[in-house]
Amino acid sequence: MEHYFKGKTVLVTGAGWGIGAAVALLYAVYGANVVVSDTSRKGGKDTMEKIKDQKGDATYIKTDVSNAAACEQLIKRTIEIYGSIDIACNNSAIFSEPLQPASKGIEAFDNEVAHTLNGLHNCMQYEIEAMRKQGGGIIVNTSSIIGAIGPASLGQYVDAKYGAEALMQNTPGEYAVRGIHINTIAPAFIDTALLTAAIETEKERLVKSFPIDSFDLVQEVAGLVLWLSSDEMHLLPTVSDDSN
Repeated sequence: MEHYFKGKTVLVTGAGWGIGAAVALLYAVYGANVVVSDTSRKGGKDTMEKIKDQKGDATYIKTDVSNAAACEQLIKRTIEIYGSIDIACNNSAIFSEPLQPASKGIEAFDNEVAHTLNGLHNCMQYEIEAMRKQGGGIIVNTSSIIGAIGPASLGQYVDAKYGAEALMQNTPGEYAVRGIHINTIAPAFIDTALLTAAIETEKERLVKSFPIDSFDLVQEVAGLVLWLSSDEMHLLPTVSDDSN
């Protein structure tokens, strides 16, 4: 597995910290050329340097995915640098305080929707366009379990994640026949700085609300993303539903 993704170019958005950083680092461990994208120059460059420290190949491109033109430029730059975009992991999202909807202004809500929902749409639009031209590719989107069943106190964040999951559920089948495989994961609560800072007081209740007994690790999620990016995953036989 050491060089499994050698020669492949992978784009990871939201790669400056947490799940995105872990995913980018793991792709690099297995030989991929990694484009690290994040709005945080510090976070993005930190991830890039960690990859280079382990003798990997990485480039940081600062991108605000809520801006469609910026996403288009991100894909173009990726192809200019490495010649292709074989795999994309769309991971960008923001979680702003305060949590209570009544206390959150329209600007904070717009930011969450722009980065979580519009950002996903923008990324996929240009990723799919590029992958169609080159004859195929793989997209893995990371969402959250709270997009399906989330605490009321998380308000607009749940709304944004729910919208993102609806978008992702309606997309994959349309492109599979064109060689573009799209998968989405919705991890349970992950032990990252974002969660710790945002909902420290609710940790115990959240754990009890779902069929888990602890918070997952980012490395576990990163491993799942890589498996979904593998050729073996997409060679698995599909099960048809003849019940209708």
